[in-house]
Amino acid sequence: MSITANQVKELRDMSGVGMMECKKALVETGGDINKALDLLRANSSLKAEKKASRVAAEGELKISINSEYVSLIEINSETDFAAKDEQFKTFTSDVAKYLESTKVYSVDDLNEQFLKERHALIQSIGENIQLRRLKTLDVAVGGSIGTYIHSDGKLAALVSIDTDNQELAKDLAMQVSATNPSGLTSEDIDSEMLARERAIYSAQAEESGKDKAIMEKMVEGKVRRFLSEVTLVTQGFVKNPELTIQELLDENNASVIEYVRFKIGEGIEIENKDFATEVAEQLK
Repeated sequence: MSITANQVKELRDMSGVGMMECKKALVETGGDINKALDLLRANSSLKAEKKASRVAAEGELKISINSEYVSLIEINSETDFAAKDEQFKTFTSDVAKYLESTKVYSVDDLNEQFLKERHALIQSIGENIQLRRLKTLDVAVGGSIGTYIHSDGKLAALVSIDTDNQELAKDLAMQVSATNPSGLTSEDIDSEMLARERAIYSAQAEESGKDKAIMEKMVEGKVRRFLSEVTLVTQGFVKNPELTIQELLDENNASVIEYVRFKIGEGIEIENKDFATEVAEQLK
């Protein structure tokens, strides 16, 4: 199978590994990017700190608090410069105030409500403005919702618990913001993700040359450690790492009902172009 330069570049950007190693991994995996990335990780070639995702989306997160519910909205602009514009700030504040008094579950409904204002803002500042994501959590009977939003407005979380304990709920929202768990419990972890991790650990164990029984224990140990890191209730509490979140909840006779975490621009991909390409396109 022919491996293209673009495939090699994509894998290099994802892994930070040299071009030749990336090409070799792609050849071995038949050009499958995800399998090639797993192969590089299994071979211990992946850098400890992967390059950050090249997300270009900017904007601001807003939290709107009502006695019966709490809403988290992501509002995007194309550049950080536009996100700091006073007109953009006014628009995001207007949306947040609306959500404080009006319960909305669908971002499409919210977009329809602010269609004219959004189009006027686009015309004024010359950038695309999007109401991208909305999550509204209802306050449970006898429960509470904790909120956290970073000072730059680009990272936020909500956590709903079944106990009237605002301090605990806020601590949990800070925990979710800081650790970005993949699920509440191990049962919530995506099976495909877990299978991929297990395959990587198995390949790493085989490199050790130890006997099968020891390798199986190595793999299971790494799987348990992985689950403890990505599952909220088994994570160490950021304020006291000696205490797990489940132990913290037990101490307060509480349970997590639901949580949500937004980071500005996560999951949005744009094409990365070199300067010469951009100039050529402008000339066209």
